[in-house]
Amino acid sequence: MKHVITLTQKDTWMAYVERSVNFDFYHTWTYHVLHSAEGDALLFVYEKGLDFIAFPLLKRRIPCSDFFDMSSVYGYSGPISSREFAALSLEFILDFKNALLEFFQEQGIVSVFSRLHPFFNQEPLMENFEGVVENGKVVALDLTISLDEQRKQYQERAHRKIKQLRKRGYYVKEASASEDIQTFLAIYTSNMIRLGASDYYMFNEEYFTQLLKSDEYDARLLFVYDDTGYPICGAIIVLTNQIIQAHLLGTRKEYLSDSPAKLLIDEITLLGRELGMKYYNLGGGLSFKEDSLYEWKKSFSHLTFNYQSWRFIVSRDRYNAILSETGIDKESTIDFFPLYRSQPQKV
Repeated sequence: MKHVITLTQKDTWMAYVERSVNFDFYHTWTYHVLHSAEGDALLFVYEKGLDFIAFPLLKRRIPCSDFFDMSSVYGYSGPISSREFAALSLEFILDFKNALLEFFQEQGIVSVFSRLHPFFNQEPLMENFEGVVENGKVVALDLTISLDEQRKQYQERAHRKIKQLRKRGYYVKEASASEDIQTFLAIYTSNMIRLGASDYYMFNEEYFTQLLKSDEYDARLLFVYDDTGYPICGAIIVLTNQIIQAHLLGTRKEYLSDSPAKLLIDEITLLGRELGMKYYNLGGGLSFKEDSLYEWKKSFSHLTFNYQSWRFIVSRDRYNAILSETGIDKESTIDFFPLYRSQPQKV
């Protein structure tokens, strides 16, 4: 049986997530509310007996069209289930696939894009669909090994910088007051402007406030302070099911040369160990390329996980027609999906 849960059905959405053997805060009702301006959030569920597969998505109208596409929220999401995907029968998986494709057809969906979760083995399910793409790797710190073993993986330069910052009186402390959120907003926004980030990566105070106060997961705001008690670097981390996600980070421009984020990473692993976390996911490079950002993250850990996305075309004819209408070559090699959203469109 298939059914669709919307944001108006908060308790039902939360119940499916909580019953899943693996889930992250990216799957939660709260997080989808925060990103609901990007599309109509829904949780597609296929259920048989006690088993289910649930897939959170955002439904978006395609500009100048009577059709829609689907995407995922910012972060690592993809399907979740009552069992490990490898433990589900092929019959159940194929029934889910048929129900999902039928749903796409009913909804006039042209294409679907979803980021997948590098820590959950979603492959036994997703290998039955076309369009799974390798997107690179994410870097994670293993908090199940000893702290000494963890720190031995730091590059010498990173290790030295952390020691220097502690010696100079820099320290890390959790913050939660409204003025702290405003401070982080200013640091983060300035950081994004400096990096030339798109509006997609800009958030307001209400976003941070709601993200931090949810009871569906443990989100925390931490700052690095200099020896005068001035906050110079901040991060929002989210702890869910023994995984810490480095969700958002920002450093004041005038303190970049001090690399306070290095101290912050080390201190977060100490917090994670206290709270029984297994991994601290630092993420990948820009657009998940093995660039300077990726190498910076690799300076803390040798452990990486493959990161994939699902790029599925439901209707090839409609997809190509929209490309033609927008003047985009269907043979383009631009790494963007769907291609018709790779450039600004008239609404």
